Amino acid sequence: MSDNIIQLNEDLIKHDLKDLVRSSVEETLNALLDKEADELVNAQKYERSSGRQGYRSGHYKRNFQTTAGEVELNVPKLKGVPFETAIIERYRRRESSVEEALIEMYLAGVSVRRVEDITEALWGTKVSPGTISNLNKKAYEHIEQWRSRPLSGDYPYVYVDGVYLKRS
Repeated sequence: MSDNIIQLNEDLIKHDLKDLVRSSVEETLNALLDKEADELVNAQKYERSSGRQGYRSGHYKRNFQTTAGEVELNVPKLKGVPFETAIIERYRRRESSVEEALIEMYLAGVSVRRVEDITEALWGTKVSPGTISNLNKKAYEHIEQWRSRPLSGDYPYVYVDGVYLKRS
């Protein structure tokens, strides 16, 4: 009798699990967007009521990069009411944790081309070198603001660093 009665294809299970998580995230975000549109309009889809603020005018598709993979969002379009979602920032194409990971990889010394390969392996889509450079410019702006901030108050410790070379 064989010891291995049940055989599992781990790659297939991981792929299916990743797809399940990605689709779950996609469904949840789309449901949240629909619920938010219902609250703004003050009525459900196809509902006739006197308290209605506006009307639905379909939706548009938008890709959004998450740690679970790229999801397709159905963002509602509304007439009579401006739709500003609180769930996803306007013009944002990536989850903030994805952007933080990209910045951390670059600051850790990973080359831009290597970051491209890593993002394709992790999230299934490549991130262009220009995008990585733009994210790093934002990070460097924050770093420069911190470095050039005014120092006020008492600082009891001063650290001095230097190199002493003998001349020969």
